[in-house]
Amino acid sequence: MNDPHISSRPPEPIRSAQRLDPDIFQLPVEKMRSGYYSDKYFVRAREVLEHVGRDPIVTMQVFQKNEAFVAGTDEAIAILKLCLTEGYTFDDLEVFSLHDGDRARPWESVMHITGSYAAFAHLETLYVGVLARRTRIATNTRAVVEAAWPRPIMFFPARHDHWMVQTGDGWAAHIAGAIGVSTDAQASWWGSEGMGTVPHALIAAFGGDTVAATVAFSDAMPDEVNVIALVDFDNDCVGTSLAVAQALGEKLWGVRLDTSAALADKSLSGEMGDFDPRGVNPRLVERVRQAFDSSGFEHVKIVVSGGFSVEKIRHFEAAGVPVDSYGVGSALVRGNYDYTADVVRLDGKPSAKVGRWYRPNERLERVR
Repeated sequence: MNDPHISSRPPEPIRSAQRLDPDIFQLPVEKMRSGYYSDKYFVRAREVLEHVGRDPIVTMQVFQKNEAFVAGTDEAIAILKLCLTEGYTFDDLEVFSLHDGDRARPWESVMHITGSYAAFAHLETLYVGVLARRTRIATNTRAVVEAAWPRPIMFFPARHDHWMVQTGDGWAAHIAGAIGVSTDAQASWWGSEGMGTVPHALIAAFGGDTVAATVAFSDAMPDEVNVIALVDFDNDCVGTSLAVAQALGEKLWGVRLDTSAALADKSLSGEMGDFDPRGVNPRLVERVRQAFDSSGFEHVKIVVSGGFSVEKIRHFEAAGVPVDSYGVGSALVRGNYDYTADVVRLDGKPSAKVGRWYRPNERLERVR
């Protein structure tokens, strides 16, 4: 905790100078180009321009209203590169953008798109939606990364959302500093794979025998896979943790405490009265750590999960709870980082609605 070699703040988010190749996103190009996923009024705006033969050159300004860690820019740019109206190419546009992993201030321009409005009018729903989703995941993940530092964060919200969002969400968490994700899809954009622990369902499949399930897991997995046992199946984290450690010895990398917020672990039954004993709480983690250390299993790490948020992590860190890493799930998909796109220039002249105006940003980089 007080290691002088460890910075008091985590490194800045990953910011790649090379943008992701548009092909990695596997976009349904024809459906996007047709307007299938777009708000109808944008599709009809394009139809109106085509009907009257008008081809205005506009500057579209994209921003959001919070302190944020930006993500989704490469995906948004891919949509602009691949899904423009037939007859237009990306060379017909001039796009300036921040990078994934950049910090953004409230109202700061994140992207400027200049070109024929008929070329990209139908894409607004798509690129602002991508930016909103990925920025929310990156900003939430960054907040828990900073709260937990130097303990690592594992990104575990896959079960709380639709499977189709996994790839981009995993990338957003990665650039924000999460050290691991739970599915191969989440890790695919940077060429890695998912990580995980022995699940409750596998323990149930072994008749509720956590030791047997963990031994089988260890035997089946290659040596490079860390063996992490879930130890709350019997609601006795101390007893189960020791039993698994005794069975696996050095093969056991760690245990994960995931006690339901509606339950108090058996090991705390004689201590209740001056703290809330439910769920994964500081006293429970301390008891497991003490049991390991007094039994010669100092090498076994403790991962905690189940209802962890920025506030709960800060509470644990302030109290010096002996956690080695945090698994965070649903807290990472909550919040609001909605983007707005406004036409602010028409044929090079100001043309914004009342209350909006062109906001230059020298940090934006030209996209080639």
